[in-house]
Amino acid sequence: MITDSQWKEFKGLLAAKTGIDLNLYKEAQMKRRINNLVMRKGYSNLLDYYNFAVKDKKEFADFVEYLTINVSEFFRTPEKFSELEMVVIPQLLAKSSRLNIWSAGCSIGAEPYSIAMILDEKTPGMRHRILATDLDVDILAKAKEGVYTENELKSISLSRKQKYFTKTSDGKYAVCQKIKNMVEFRRHNLLKDRFESNFDLILCRNVVIYFTEEAKDKLYRNFFNSLKPGGILFVGGTEAILNYRDMGFKSTRPFFYEHPENK
Repeated sequence: MITDSQWKEFKGLLAAKTGIDLNLYKEAQMKRRINNLVMRKGYSNLLDYYNFAVKDKKEFADFVEYLTINVSEFFRTPEKFSELEMVVIPQLLAKSSRLNIWSAGCSIGAEPYSIAMILDEKTPGMRHRILATDLDVDILAKAKEGVYTENELKSISLSRKQKYFTKTSDGKYAVCQKIKNMVEFRRHNLLKDRFESNFDLILCRNVVIYFTEEAKDKLYRNFFNSLKPGGILFVGGTEAILNYRDMGFKSTRPFFYEHPENK
């Protein structure tokens, strides 16, 4: 198991190299997750594994991806995305013809590209802004590339797959340039960097699972301040915000939280 001295030294090394502050994550869960990886890699000491990983670019990139839990797929949790598409986005479009949207913790890009497809169908030719951010620069590179496996597209309808993707020679699927052009990718640390404001919609789904309660509280308050009045925060299916009223939010439907227009 990871000793306290190893953990303290590792946290300092990781923060200095990547900007990831593990003090803002649940310690027991992250220790367990990292320890499982270290053992799988054949090491008995966390620092020995870390020293190995930093010398191998791909190994270290995989390690950071593992730490930041980059799991994603298009239209993840289809029933909630259906609510977003059929109810929430039309409500937002009724207030503003051009939407300012942020996919926070966008991982491989499936989420912002899903939003882009919805907007392309609902408002053809209209230019919206979709900002997609993540901490992991390597995963952002994959997102910008826009090439996906069959499994990552499992929740996409056949018509959308045919409309927006081209099958590659190795059996993967490349998202079309029109959809790629709708998304702006940028590195951003949710627990450290400044937030933009005036968003109509913020999506932060399946990102905060290992954050401490204090870190989550601060994050959601920052999201509240980043939304324009009437704007919506959309969170993951296991991430209901129990104290949303204390932050100023109104719950419009499960996992959707509104910045009230008359606050």
